[in-house]
Amino acid sequence: MAAVVKPVIQVRGMRIEDVATVSTLENASYEFPWSAGIFSDCVKAGHPCWVLSVDSVIAGYGILSMGAGEAHLLNICVDSAYRGQGLGRHLLGRLLDIARWNGAERLFLEVRPSNPLAKALYESVGFTEIGRRPRYYPARNGREDAIVMALDLLPA
Repeated sequence: MAAVVKPVIQVRGMRIEDVATVSTLENASYEFPWSAGIFSDCVKAGHPCWVLSVDSVIAGYGILSMGAGEAHLLNICVDSAYRGQGLGRHLLGRLLDIARWNGAERLFLEVRPSNPLAKALYESVGFTEIGRRPRYYPARNGREDAIVMALDLLPA
């Protein structure tokens, strides 16, 4: 009987040399992706930018902004080849920890109504809808609203 080898999952800071891989993943995942320049600018500006790797292969990423005791989840994504394995939940958990470690008391995010799996993930960790941003996202037939969600961060 063969031994089951568990993959090595790590979350580490994103580096400039990761931007090309992250941008490729972003382009494969979204119809209206961020540009490589946006990722590069986030890293250079010092935003908390993180990658999740599985056996040293980048399988996801997340980017926060921090300020005034608050955090904003700007972008989070897991490669389609790795979805459904709990990696999005794992990465989100680490991002919540990072926000806490940076002094955030509340974390905000926007999610598309057309992305019910992401919304369900956020709700499952305690995010609640606090409002809507009309016509926030580009969409194939014009614009799509954003659901604004928030989570009060208790000490870890």
